[in-house]
Amino acid sequence: MVFVKNDINETWKAMEKLADAGKTHFIGISNFNCQHLRQVLSIARIRPTSLQIECHPHLSQEKLIRFARESGIRVSAFSPLGGTSYISIDMATENDLFFQNSVIMDIAKKYNKSAAQVMLRWSIQRNTLPINKSSRAERLNENRALFDFYLTKEDMEFIAGLNKNHRYNDPGVFCEYGMGTFCPIYE
Repeated sequence: MVFVKNDINETWKAMEKLADAGKTHFIGISNFNCQHLRQVLSIARIRPTSLQIECHPHLSQEKLIRFARESGIRVSAFSPLGGTSYISIDMATENDLFFQNSVIMDIAKKYNKSAAQVMLRWSIQRNTLPINKSSRAERLNENRALFDFYLTKEDMEFIAGLNKNHRYNDPGVFCEYGMGTFCPIYE
């Protein structure tokens, strides 16, 4: 991995030029914190339309989502099911899985839904757009069947109570192991 000098303001101005040239209709950001957002917003002629972040019940990112929303920025959430895809690369354990979490499972049972449906519905009700993945047709269909139930305020609070501010997709962890370069970006 090679670090490249990067000025966020300069990069944003270049993205605005792409929008001006009609090369793109919308420009957004990914993995920014509140300070990064403030920096871009302070110089932006074209505001970011979206922010993509890791977000799941163990990393709810309440303040960042609120700041983005109040700034008129939509939030999309990657890894909405938590650490599932990180087990194979030793960045999560079986204990991190929400599919076995009693809070999630109790709520799923209450609505006759899967744990995944509960977590995706939680994401939607928080006004974030979950980006989940599956290659199995039945799971794809299940993941779309989210609009025939609604989590109560109490359900939402129980799920919010699972927050540990734990990031599974952390370059400060995996870059050194996988690429030989220490690369903390969240601290």
